[in-house]
Amino acid sequence: MAHYVGPKARINRRFAVKSGEGESVLGIFESAGALRATKRRPFAPGMARPRGRKSVYGQSLAEKQKIKYAYGISERQLRKLYAIAKRQQGNTGENLKVLCERRLDNVIRRAGLAKTRPQARQGVAHRHFLVNGVPTTSSSFAVRPGDVISVKKNEKLQEMYKAIFAEMASVSANAWLVVDEESLSITVTSMPMAVDFSLPIEIDLVVEFLAR
Repeated sequence: MAHYVGPKARINRRFAVKSGEGESVLGIFESAGALRATKRRPFAPGMARPRGRKSVYGQSLAEKQKIKYAYGISERQLRKLYAIAKRQQGNTGENLKVLCERRLDNVIRRAGLAKTRPQARQGVAHRHFLVNGVPTTSSSFAVRPGDVISVKKNEKLQEMYKAIFAEMASVSANAWLVVDEESLSITVTSMPMAVDFSLPIEIDLVVEFLAR
C-alpha cells in the first residue's frame, strides 16, 4: 500500500474525524476532490451504514490504517518504523510520530513546496529535489537537523514550485523548518516534536496493535 491509487474520497469519508462543532475534519488525503467529498458526505461509504461500536481491535486497526494512507507507507515500512521507535528512548508512540514527520516527502509538503504528500513523493521520484546537494529518489529518507533540501536548478521546475509555495505558504508554517523562497530551499533547524504530528489519531492504539 506504499502507493495507493484507489479513490481517495472513500478513504477520507471512512476515516472522517468530527470537530467539536460537528463538522468533518480531513486528516488523510488533502486533494481538493477528497476534501469536497468529505464535506458533502461526512459518513462512511457503502450502502449499509456502520452500526454499533467498533471493537478495540477494530479501532486500533483503523488508527493504523490512517497512518499508512496519510504517509503512503506499507505495512512492512510501518512495522520497521515501529521497531526503530521502540528501540529509542522515550515514549514509543511519540517516537513513531517523529519518525513519520522526518520523511522527506512529508518535509516537502510541510514546508509548502507541495500541496499533498503524494505530489511531494512524485517530485522526489522524478529527481526534482536535492538533499545537501545530492539528488535522491527516496521519499522515505529521514531528514536530520542541518539538512538542506532544495529544488533542482531548472527554470520550469523553479517556476512551478514558486507558484505552489506562494499558494501554500500561509498554511505551512513549521518551527523546525526554514524555507528560503528565493532559492526554494528548506533547512531543517531541529528535530520535529510529537506535537508537530498533525494527523488526528490515537497513537497509543497504533502502538498496541503493532505490539501484538
